[in-house]
Amino acid sequence: MKDILEEAGSMSEEITAWRRHLHEIPELGLETPKTAAFIVQELKKMGVGNIREKIGGWGVAAVIEGALPGKVLAIRADCDALPIKEETGLPFASKSGLMHACGHDAHTAMALGAAKLLLANRDKLAGTVKFIFQPAEENVQGAKAMIDDGVMENPAVDAVIGLHTGCLWKEIGPGEIGVRFGSLMAAVDRFIITFKGKGGHGATPHLTVDPVTMTSTAVLELQTILSRELSPLDPAVLTIGRIEGGRAFNIIAESCTIEGTVRTLSPETRAFVEERIRAIASRVAEGMRGEAEVKYESGPPALINDRDFTKKFQEFAAELAGADKVKEISEPTMGGEDVAFFLEKVPGTFFVHGSCNPEKGQVYPHHNPKFDIDEDTLPLGSALFAGFALNWQK
Repeated sequence: MKDILEEAGSMSEEITAWRRHLHEIPELGLETPKTAAFIVQELKKMGVGNIREKIGGWGVAAVIEGALPGKVLAIRADCDALPIKEETGLPFASKSGLMHACGHDAHTAMALGAAKLLLANRDKLAGTVKFIFQPAEENVQGAKAMIDDGVMENPAVDAVIGLHTGCLWKEIGPGEIGVRFGSLMAAVDRFIITFKGKGGHGATPHLTVDPVTMTSTAVLELQTILSRELSPLDPAVLTIGRIEGGRAFNIIAESCTIEGTVRTLSPETRAFVEERIRAIASRVAEGMRGEAEVKYESGPPALINDRDFTKKFQEFAAELAGADKVKEISEPTMGGEDVAFFLEKVPGTFFVHGSCNPEKGQVYPHHNPKFDIDEDTLPLGSALFAGFALNWQK
């Protein structure tokens, strides 16, 4: 265990250089050609021969086969950035108007480090490790696109592991590891409801069918799904983020639209909330002589860590880094992560890699133009990935 951590430590400068290069070339969504080209270039330099490119866009997969028989573990690293103008002042800061403000540059660098470690220890590796370098996590399109394009096959993946770096959970400090059994992050859904009526003059509302009134009523009634129809112990969020309707103060509009998001931690609650949104919107509209058109878009499911697999990882991490460095996360977040699509297919775990260090001024949250991480924590991530791949089947 300690050997792999020491090996990773000896690669610190290289892993950091990878992270810094990626930080300088942020790309958005599924369109990450420069990032993909760099990943492939570095994998080939190491001697990885089994590489597949342009999966579901610009996704990359690389396969390392061990000398011993065994199962297939996928290590997933997301690699896209955000449309944020960087304000860190770092010498390797992005100048493109885009930014790695969520740590995906670090995720990719740590996965590359793990690949190099596994190549050096291939004689001890049972089974196969498939590295999945995924674009478009921020718009939650990349995981599904890669799965639809066959990334989980040839060879078929038996389990998956991934991490999120930074300070999403304040109780996980720099160089610490956070684990959670069961739900860690929420399902992310989007809905758009258009209320349709009959427009007219504001002075003669009795001759119209007012969609703004329908909308106003529905916005309040939709909140009763959470406050009166779900158990207070069943976490869910329903947020209306946009209301659009009308053109002038004295005109009753033909239509009015609301757009929002639903976040849930269980598949059953997710299905229930969708059904109730549709029913309430239709009932409110019909009760006011109008119509409601409901579009409901299901995003990533809830991120649910497999209990047995997570326990195995927790025990491994404690042995590698020390039990005092491994903490159980007390509460999930209602934020989402499309690694959930992979965890829906096979068992696995998604853990937290603490890397914000207040002593170094790294106090800014994710998606902030001043977000940064402590690069001294990067070798730990590589060691966790590689070490677990070497030990998970024992």
